[in-house]
Amino acid sequence: MAEEYLYGITLEGPNATEVWDPEHKNEDADGANQHFGADQKLIIKMALLGPEAKPSELNVLQVEAMGLKGPIKTPIALLELGKTAQIILDLSFPDPPVTFTLIKGSGPVHIVGHNLLGTHMDEFEDMEDDIDEEIIDEEDDEKDPEDEDDEDEEPKKKNAKIAAPAKNKNQANKNKKK
Repeated sequence: MAEEYLYGITLEGPNATEVWDPEHKNEDADGANQHFGADQKLIIKMALLGPEAKPSELNVLQVEAMGLKGPIKTPIALLELGKTAQIILDLSFPDPPVTFTLIKGSGPVHIVGHNLLGTHMDEFEDMEDDIDEEIIDEEDDEKDPEDEDDEDEEPKKKNAKIAAPAKNKNQANKNKKK
């Protein structure tokens, strides 16, 4: 079961930087990691410009995180007072560290999201995948090749019933009214 906590930071001043790295913060004085098997994931939902921001100053928020092929640096928000004061995001960062930098402007830029903390979240995801595969296998086993032939013939039978002339006048009149 994962626990969810509010995450929020403020970047203020030129080139302001904040790093999300819960593994590093959990190290004790002798450098030993106190992680104890809990996995963490950062989800960013919104970036917004503080009301103290300078008018007509463009603020560019950049994130640096681990991608599939290595570290990635990319802008995620362009904010300007009076034009775009906030932006809705749906970014997920499963691997720390994640670095947020105000590469242009002086902010303040507030970043809001949540931090998921769970015990071996990957194990739960693997269990869900296994269950999904079992369901698909069971559905495949339940289908009989002979049943598939019957399904092909069924639409033909329905079409034949519709195309057949009405047996009496009353039936024909009922069909016309529909």
